[in-house]
Amino acid sequence: MTNGRDIPQGKSLGDLGREASWFLTHTLIAILTLAIVIVVLSLNHPDPDSATPKLLATILAALIPLFGGAIVTRLLQNDIAPYTWISGLVIFSIVCVWVLELPTGKGLCENCGAVEKLWRTFFTFRHGSGLVGGDGLLIGTWLPLSMISYAIGARLAREPY
Repeated sequence: MTNGRDIPQGKSLGDLGREASWFLTHTLIAILTLAIVIVVLSLNHPDPDSATPKLLATILAALIPLFGGAIVTRLLQNDIAPYTWISGLVIFSIVCVWVLELPTGKGLCENCGAVEKLWRTFFTFRHGSGLVGGDGLLIGTWLPLSMISYAIGARLAREPY
């Protein structure tokens, strides 16, 4: 984070509160951009067993928040937006622990190890693990991906040309 600026050490409680509220606001905007992607794609009533809509949703879950983060950062001009990747990483970590703690039984992931359990839950479009009610892509992949993409877009918008 050495971009030529000094990082002030003695921030007031008000400054920290403003930064925390901006961090939460940018995280919610990233989630909102993902919600827009999901609503638009669901209007077409995609086949839940097909891999094509899931792949398209994954691509759009990365691109739309990326552009959204760049636009919002250009409009608001604050330094907090590029740090929303932290929210994505925290959510992904929490969901990973949750999935690893879920019991497996007779079904798609009966004898899965930890890595296979996570891989089939978050990164497989066909033959998923069946865990998290089949919403592993939404909760564990698209949600963190949208926050990370938002942060990348915000970072690119903050860079001088």
